[in-house]
Amino acid sequence: VQLVESGGGSVQAGGSLTLSCAASGDVYSYFHLAWFRQGAGEEREGVAGVTTGGSARYADSVKGRFTISYDNGKKTLYLRMSSLAPEDSNVYYCATSRLFVLRNWDQMGPYNYWGQGTQVTVSS
Repeated sequence: VQLVESGGGSVQAGGSLTLSCAASGDVYSYFHLAWFRQGAGEEREGVAGVTTGGSARYADSVKGRFTISYDNGKKTLYLRMSSLAPEDSNVYYCATSRLFVLRNWDQMGPYNYWGQGTQVTVSS
């Protein structure tokens, strides 16, 4: 599976961005997808996860502001981010997992494939 993110950029606080992650290759081999983010010198943290059936979960820090979705026809994962704050500035990565049952969606371990990352910068 190859994952290519796009949509990152710079935005002012309070603004919105939508990230995309296009999947190719063995796209029927995964059941869970997620967005992670990582700041310099920090651990990669789970932001939002979704199953191919559409069941979504979110980190507390982004609930009510971010929306994750997966278009099965386009094999593309999205992250709609609104009410952005400077602390949301990070490199964002998409990832997929082959596990059918995934309890720790926000941990890196269960994910098999990763995108290259896209930078999001929020200025105050």
